[in-house]
Amino acid sequence: MGRDLSALFDPFSVAVVGASDDPAKYGHAIAAQALRSGHGRPLHFVNRRGGTVLGRTAATSLGAIGEPVDLAVISVPAAGFEDAVDEALSCQARAIVAITAGFAETGAAGRERQRAVAERVRAAGAVMVGPNCLGITDNTTGLYLASDHFTPGRVALLSQSGNLALELQLRFGPHGLGFSRFVSLGNQADVTLVDLLTDCARHEGTDAIAVYAEDFGDGRAFAEAAAAADKPVVLLTAGRGAASARSAQSHTGALTTSNDVVTAACRDAGVELVATPRELTTVLTALAGGRRARGREVAVLTDGGGHGVIAADAVEAAGLGVPELTPATRARVGEALWEQSAVGNPVDLAGMGEQDPSSYAATVAALLDAEETDAVLLTGYFGGYAAEVGGLGGGGTALAEGERAAARAIAARMAGESKPLVVQSMYPASPSCRTLVAAGIPVFAATEDAARALAALAAGARGNRTGVAPLPPAAEPPAPTGYLETRRALEAAGVPFPLAREIRDEAGLLAATEDITGPYVLKALHLLHKSDAGGVALGLADRDELVAAFRDMHDRLRAPSYSVEAMADLRDGVELIVGVNRDPRFGPVAMVGLGGVLAEALKDIAFGLAPLPADRALRLLRSLRTASLLDGVRGRPAVDVEAAARAVERITAFAAAHPEIAELEVNPLLVRPDGVVALDSRAVLG
Repeated sequence: MGRDLSALFDPFSVAVVGASDDPAKYGHAIAAQALRSGHGRPLHFVNRRGGTVLGRTAATSLGAIGEPVDLAVISVPAAGFEDAVDEALSCQARAIVAITAGFAETGAAGRERQRAVAERVRAAGAVMVGPNCLGITDNTTGLYLASDHFTPGRVALLSQSGNLALELQLRFGPHGLGFSRFVSLGNQADVTLVDLLTDCARHEGTDAIAVYAEDFGDGRAFAEAAAAADKPVVLLTAGRGAASARSAQSHTGALTTSNDVVTAACRDAGVELVATPRELTTVLTALAGGRRARGREVAVLTDGGGHGVIAADAVEAAGLGVPELTPATRARVGEALWEQSAVGNPVDLAGMGEQDPSSYAATVAALLDAEETDAVLLTGYFGGYAAEVGGLGGGGTALAEGERAAARAIAARMAGESKPLVVQSMYPASPSCRTLVAAGIPVFAATEDAARALAALAAGARGNRTGVAPLPPAAEPPAPTGYLETRRALEAAGVPFPLAREIRDEAGLLAATEDITGPYVLKALHLLHKSDAGGVALGLADRDELVAAFRDMHDRLRAPSYSVEAMADLRDGVELIVGVNRDPRFGPVAMVGLGGVLAEALKDIAFGLAPLPADRALRLLRSLRTASLLDGVRGRPAVDVEAAARAVERITAFAAAHPEIAELEVNPLLVRPDGVVALDSRAVLG
């Protein structure tokens, strides 16, 4: 159900503690915005000196108000913050918005002060946003407790950056977007991003949730909440490029970056991940129209060849298709155009729009009706005929009116249409384009934005989410976690390995050959990367070759022990790597890819939040660049991919059940036509 945040967004009364007449103080900006608040709720200003603030009498304390206060905004110096919180709680405040800074962001002492305050708030049954936040706004309840005004709309913005919120306010305007809510996250001492996301997901006034976050807190809980939300969630985050600061001791650790983890979490949860405020605006604009494509095939309509070719390239670069139109569709399109128009895909009006602007609307309608297309992109000059450029109409009064009529016709056609139409125009602010925007049709100035919008609307964009599998109960830690101990634990979990024996000398080596028949593998144990150190010998045909390899290896490495193993049949097999790396924010993260000694060089890998059920593991394996190897190439037989997926499920479930393991890796996992066998493994304790 989530926490009850009703007092935060729709309190029965509000007090601004630290309200001021001094424009240099944040309490002045909050008080000025609070005066706009509606719904008839009482509003009180508190200033320890009393007097008036913005023409209103200010109480010297919350207790001096003489009536209940449901929500208290606290904007006082840090030295007086705890006293202000305690007074708010003693006055039965159910919610606090803590503007005051100087806590966890300042170091250990600040973190401890913040923790103590949050404990008192929770013990009182209240909720607190912040500290170190910039306030909140709820346009649906008339609650304005941030320093700026936010245009009403249907997007909830949860942000760690106030300036970013102001930029989005500017970017949203031309697209007809606005805010249902704005919450500055602050330090998330009590109310977290997950709490707010969960509440916004059930808020009737919100259609989409935009998030800017650098610190997810519990990243896995964020992914779970986003996956459960029945609304689009669009995430802009920073700092995804750097690898984990912890020194990686396996291929898995070396190959996993923060960007991989966040990307995998967003894919699993169905979150649209964006890189810039512009892209965030683009995706939200696309989603606001409510239409979704049933597939990924796009018809491109242009009034100039250059725009058409550039748009087709951009659409394909976004992962969508630009299919050849069927003869039937070409015939219908041709009815609206003249002989020199191109009726393939892209469709090029080739000047027909200047002869008859209604041809835009007729062609759009024909392409929307085409069975082979899932969306339409109109690109180029449309909007220019009715635009006022340098004081001149784009093409004369009659042509301008014809284009405006075409825009009205397109808007009317889209009223009952389920397929998306996206427009790229050189004149996005023109009257014709404003008509389209008002009808919920996304219009962009840049071709790449239009293509990104189509990708957000394409089949599988959110429907491709796989969800986040719950973590299993923690299992008893294996002790110790050496190579053979890890092997045995994985074998007990259902992962097959070749027969192996640990030996320390030549006598033990000879004894091992009584149980294991050749060919053999010899491995030096307790080395970080055995192959790189020359600590692995493969394909030793008989006992003599095994003894010779042991003598050579022991002379060079002096390892304390070795493993003698049965050599697996590598013919017709594909080597995979399966690993789990424990991320401090998102928990266990699984990696699958092409393995063996070249795993780091090839970097053909895919990620997902662990544990990975077999069906999800299969999808990741099929997403690899080299996935065709699994189906057999150049006369090689197909391998048992389903068996590989089941092995991935067992490996990742084992790692997820052992939180003490920081990195777990099986490399290679040999997949053959008749099943799988793990040939090497490594566990690293956290």
